[in-house]
Amino acid sequence: MKRLCLLLLCGTILFSACSKNDKPATTDNNTPEEQPATLGKRCASMEVLQEQLRKDPSLAARMARIEDLTARVAKDKSAFRLLPDGSILIPVVVNVLYRTTAENISLAQIQSQIDILNQDFNGLNPEYDTITTFGSVKASIGVHYELKSVVRKSTTRTSWSTNDAMKQVSSGGIAATTPDSVLNIWIVGAMSGGVIGYAQFPGGAAATDGVVIADDCFGNTGTATAPFNKGRTATHEIGHWLNLRHIWGDATCGNDFVGDTPTHNAPNYGCLSYPHLSTCAGNPIEMTMNYMDYTDDRCMYMFTAGQKTRMLATFLTGGGRTGFAQ
Repeated sequence: MKRLCLLLLCGTILFSACSKNDKPATTDNNTPEEQPATLGKRCASMEVLQEQLRKDPSLAARMARIEDLTARVAKDKSAFRLLPDGSILIPVVVNVLYRTTAENISLAQIQSQIDILNQDFNGLNPEYDTITTFGSVKASIGVHYELKSVVRKSTTRTSWSTNDAMKQVSSGGIAATTPDSVLNIWIVGAMSGGVIGYAQFPGGAAATDGVVIADDCFGNTGTATAPFNKGRTATHEIGHWLNLRHIWGDATCGNDFVGDTPTHNAPNYGCLSYPHLSTCAGNPIEMTMNYMDYTDDRCMYMFTAGQKTRMLATFLTGGGRTGFAQ
């Protein structure tokens, strides 16, 4: 079992900026292994974290308090009685920044992503019932999403970075809508460095709180393009927004602070043949179909009970997402 470590927390991710290549992913049913096309930058998380810590010295302490709450809740589930019926409804504002007509994605594409989130976070995705090896730990999270509004703005930018410019009116972006009780998602065109999305963890500044996703990795229609055309980039990033780490712990055989996920060597890409064994201690089967790995959309399709605990803990008093449970 992996152990929560508050000291390690202070050096882990505030934002997760994730990039994936045109490579295949993992399945639970002996899907033939597909070789990744090209390697590229995977994640700018640590760079963004260091910048945020430099700007806000109090951030590490806020995140440590959230992690302490999560650890206590993991040991005593009675705290979840504070949640309304164990189910949370999250209003979503989608902020679309577009340069071309195609980047000004349709309402149908946006709604397709909301529908996917409701499936993925509630065990309603079609792959959920096919999970065998990890069937005993798979979990429906009990979090639902509802589109509140769409804000659109034209831009001349050809590329966006992870400096949160898309969230600032002064730099041509769109300001967050009531981020204490609304999930803001910014949709942008091309992102620099091969990044396709990133999220802010609980504890960060309200003005930059939310998720950023490239338009061609959002939803399952319109501009959405394989291998990221099943809406799982948003599922992954919202996992970070609800305090989940990457399953490999952002280190070789690292710690994701979840007890029921196997130790991974590193991120997995593409669609791997099953079982894919770790070379970490005990040689466990890696959970390559977990939403917090880097596999292709069609080959990631589950959260675990331990991940559920971490996510639901954020809605408790002091957890960073309390405003969504009122």
